[in-house]
Amino acid sequence: MSEKPVRNALGWETRARGACPCLAEPMETGDGLLARIVPTGLIPIDAFAALCAAARTHGNGQMEITARGSLQVRGLNETSAPRLASAVETLDFAFDEHVPVVANPLPTDPTARIRASGIASATRDAIAARAVCLAPKVSVVIDDGGPISFDTLAADIRLRAVDPGESSGLALSVGGDGDTATQLGVTTPHIAPTLVADLLAVLANYGPQARMRDVVEREGVEPFLRAAGDRIAPLKECPTTRAMEAIGLHRLHDGSCAIGVALPFGQAQALDLIALSQIAGANGADWVALAPQRSLLLGPIGEMTAFALGTAADTLGFVVDARDARRRIAACAGAPACASGYIPARQLAAQIAERLPQGDFALHVSGCPKGCARPRPAPLTIVGTSHGADFICGGEVRHLSGDALSTDDLVARAVQQIVAESEDA
Repeated sequence: MSEKPVRNALGWETRARGACPCLAEPMETGDGLLARIVPTGLIPIDAFAALCAAARTHGNGQMEITARGSLQVRGLNETSAPRLASAVETLDFAFDEHVPVVANPLPTDPTARIRASGIASATRDAIAARAVCLAPKVSVVIDDGGPISFDTLAADIRLRAVDPGESSGLALSVGGDGDTATQLGVTTPHIAPTLVADLLAVLANYGPQARMRDVVEREGVEPFLRAAGDRIAPLKECPTTRAMEAIGLHRLHDGSCAIGVALPFGQAQALDLIALSQIAGANGADWVALAPQRSLLLGPIGEMTAFALGTAADTLGFVVDARDARRRIAACAGAPACASGYIPARQLAAQIAERLPQGDFALHVSGCPKGCARPRPAPLTIVGTSHGADFICGGEVRHLSGDALSTDDLVARAVQQIVAESEDA
């Protein structure tokens, strides 16, 4: 399928399905055009509020933060999309529309083993300088070993800060997440940016749709090891995966703090985001950082202010507790917001979460069989289909007929299944 922009009847470029939307080339979906913005650092809090106001003015007011920490604006049209792009261009923050390079957005994180933001910036520059043609969804993850884990994010290339005993500093792996990526070795922060660009150039040799996981499965890692040469050394021990949350209090080097909150199922109203940023700004915060796991961070603030801001965020409907049932459910936009959706995924997810206690479960509610909200399999998945919905539990698929299907039925079945599994555990 072509990933090139296509022009609609009014001449505005939109992305073909399967490509990644951006400001210049939004994507058609069920509620209009969708544009994605990938910030490369901190966003001044006033600029973030202005961005949300622009999303409300030019879109339908629905905003999303993705699993990788990108911002999405929904409900645009052929006239309003370029106006949004113009408004964003005037704001005081940097964003990238090339290969996403995801890194810890927190400044001066005292627990980080490397300064990921500097490596990420140099990596973006190195990739841009190579100007190779890559598949639209190719991405790079740089994990500094700090309090925000990137282990659940799949990427074509991963850099992970390793224990201080490893003299080289960064474990390099390709084609997967923290569990499934293939390890190549260790490298240094100084070498890493050009090395990543060189490995992506090798990937590009396999065609404009090539992804690292597929190439490694077919060709092995030898082409990439040859390109790396003596810039990598053997890895003594593979980094262990860790489950660490963006939600909560994060301490910074200067003694100040940042507070992390999540958007329920990755979506919030622009007005609520504006209110949150205004409250944070009035209490001393001067930046917002988008984070993985559909979260955002606000700082720098004092510890007591952080707790008060968490209370305000809770009142506005944001997720402020990592144990919140909404944090255990991955849900896409679903119908009618997504043209591919068969069921109202987020509506179902919210109703299910209301009936579940805090606990250690995982549920994926997908509007269609593409499964965009959660790449990994979940113990229980509800999938919208042309005939109604499928329940997938432990590899067993149960088809639910659309003739007798209702939202209440789906909610009741999901809650019953999760409660039963929790009791068994």
